Amino acid sequence: MATSPLCLLLFFFSLFFGHGFVPLEASHKVFLHLQNQSRSSLKTNQPYRTGYHFQPPKNWMNGPMIYKGLYHFFYQYNPKGAVWGNIVWAHSTSTDLVNWTPHKHAMSPSQPADINGCWSGSTTILQDGKPVILYTGIDPQNNQVQNMAVPKNLSDPFLLEWTKLPQNPLMKPTSTNNINASSFRDPTTAWKGADGRWRTIVGSKVNRKGIAILYRSKDFVHWTKAQHPLHSAKKTGMWECPDFYPVSINGLNGVDTSSIGKNLKYVLKLSLDDTKHDYYTIGSYNHVKDSYVPDKGSVDNDSGLRYDYGKFYASKTFFDDAKKRRILWGWINESSSVEHDIEKGWSGVQAIPRNVLLDKSGKQLVQWPIKEIEKLRAKPVHVSSRQLKGGSMVEITGVTASQADVEVSFKLSDFKKAEALDPSWSNPQLLCSQKGASVKGGLGPFGLKVLASKGMEEYTAVFFRIFKGQTKYAVLMCSDQSRSSLDNDNDKTTYGAFLDVDPVHEKLSLRSLIDHSIVESFGGGGKVCITARVYPTLAIDGEAHLYGFNKGTESVEITTLSAWSMKKAKIN
Repeated sequence: MATSPLCLLLFFFSLFFGHGFVPLEASHKVFLHLQNQSRSSLKTNQPYRTGYHFQPPKNWMNGPMIYKGLYHFFYQYNPKGAVWGNIVWAHSTSTDLVNWTPHKHAMSPSQPADINGCWSGSTTILQDGKPVILYTGIDPQNNQVQNMAVPKNLSDPFLLEWTKLPQNPLMKPTSTNNINASSFRDPTTAWKGADGRWRTIVGSKVNRKGIAILYRSKDFVHWTKAQHPLHSAKKTGMWECPDFYPVSINGLNGVDTSSIGKNLKYVLKLSLDDTKHDYYTIGSYNHVKDSYVPDKGSVDNDSGLRYDYGKFYASKTFFDDAKKRRILWGWINESSSVEHDIEKGWSGVQAIPRNVLLDKSGKQLVQWPIKEIEKLRAKPVHVSSRQLKGGSMVEITGVTASQADVEVSFKLSDFKKAEALDPSWSNPQLLCSQKGASVKGGLGPFGLKVLASKGMEEYTAVFFRIFKGQTKYAVLMCSDQSRSSLDNDNDKTTYGAFLDVDPVHEKLSLRSLIDHSIVESFGGGGKVCITARVYPTLAIDGEAHLYGFNKGTESVEITTLSAWSMKKAKIN
């Protein structure tokens, strides 16, 4: 089956001179016989539709900017069916990144440079405050080329109409630049150097070598390919939706994409087409040579750091100049079959926007849901100093368990029974699969069982397990979907990652955002994030339950637990 890359078009424009972003991008199977299938109305029973995650009323979606006080969200959307095809750029706006108002479609194929497709791109706010979009188009020869669009009316805060440049394409493969015409897409938010020239990178590959092709421009219209890429890495395959931005070493605020200074590190994020994982490195950027070098120890392939170790792809950040923060958006794709997507009438959801900062160690990022999402909290339930004996489980009542926000901290006092960590256990996802929530250990598994049925036939477990390494204790964080549904047609992969927290001197914290078919979990204050997509058959709506559990032999203390029912957001 042929595949066609496309990005979730998230465009956030920064309010003044910040640089907005746009999207996600992924390769999707093309189901030609299903592209135009639609139903006059949605299926009446919709237990998996989310209450506070962004998604259209129906059909397939896959994408932000803040301009004149409004956040703009442009995303790739199929108005005719629940699979990829017939793609247009849909458009919604928000004042708070939580509640969204739909508008007419912003853009569709209309000129030779994009006649076979308007794919992903990024937004940049120029120094005069004007937003522009660089995006990938598919020309009549099915070559991937880079185009530009500008707002038709800058006085319109809703930016309802966009005009494509007649000069398009601005960047294209030629016989002299030797760019792979089938692997040349997703231009990033541009940044301006000290020499006054703009820079952007475009994802590409040569054989199995991933490449971030660098372009420069004085006027944002005429672009010149640099002699060398910003960065490249062997055996990584196609780099989709690259993202390149600075982060502050000491500060608690986000940093504008064009910032230059000594107290900055740089992040290069890549969406790997081969594995559908988003990984990133942290390193240094030479502004004179226009080269990026990952720090020592920052692994430059799919086994390195990831934004999210679950269902999360084609992500993109933007700098929110209004609140001085860098926001990350990602696309949560389905775990259900195409047939089920057609039946329920929709496919694809956006993750909750996350604030991104450099961890105090300087070796990784930390992510946390934006503060605005907390306005949806209601009916709080609080628990403190609760002992969970080995093999015990306690239900957290008083909250709507199918649509909730839960924060919990655990403390252990005795580490003698910690299992020894085998040096060969280098794959945390495999380890989580082998030592799931039902496998008894010494210290763990302990955590939360969410979207659980009353008889525990179904549940999704998010938990910790502690091992004793050669020099320190290791914390494994897992999201176990193996018993999430009695429907075995769903993808029920278990996810996991090692969490850089010292359990002897630090509390183990966990936050889970539960929204019918989504479980977004943040461990250690956002050092590890895991998003799961689950489709229970019993634990739906009012039949869903929430539990704290401890399957280990040693007791664990819940030092604090707070849970809230989440109100429904206004979304399209």
